[in-house]
Amino acid sequence: MTHTNVRRKDRAVTDDAWIAGFLHRASVIVLGLVDADQAYVKPTLFVYDDERRAVYFHATKFGRTTDTLRRSPAATFTAFEMGRLLPADRAMDFSVEYESVVAFGEIAIIDDEDEATYGLQLLLNKYFPHLKPGEDYASIQPVELKITAVFRFDIQAWVGKRKRVDDDFPGAFYYGQQPPSDPELT
Repeated sequence: MTHTNVRRKDRAVTDDAWIAGFLHRASVIVLGLVDADQAYVKPTLFVYDDERRAVYFHATKFGRTTDTLRRSPAATFTAFEMGRLLPADRAMDFSVEYESVVAFGEIAIIDDEDEATYGLQLLLNKYFPHLKPGEDYASIQPVELKITAVFRFDIQAWVGKRKRVDDDFPGAFYYGQQPPSDPELT
């Protein structure tokens, strides 16, 4: 699939274990969908399932995402993390560290109650690992599945991309933090 070609080969990551690990730690994906002739993106919480090489997420059964996916299941998503900002002597050389994954595939709307419960429980386990169903909160009930759409994004192709520099890169800092004082940059 040509969608996974990365122009900067030095930044491409094709290692499936690295990509899966990144998806396990990423907090949000941004879905790319096409609704008739209009493309749109939707940020969403998700969980990656190694066994199925799929991502689960949920939405309401009566919304744009569900309606769109009933018509067209083809989709893409990206997850990303920004690292340090990297100042330079010339404006065109300023840069940023990052890691990202882009995936392509199809999304299934899960009608099977067992799989829908499985996907929702995976989501709860990811975001609330310290809480236990039946102890800290009521387990997922069939009535909840009547208003909740659970989706499985079956990944057909993926690629990672990453840029990292040495820890001692002059003047590097994280967005939102005070940049270091560096007389060479002023």
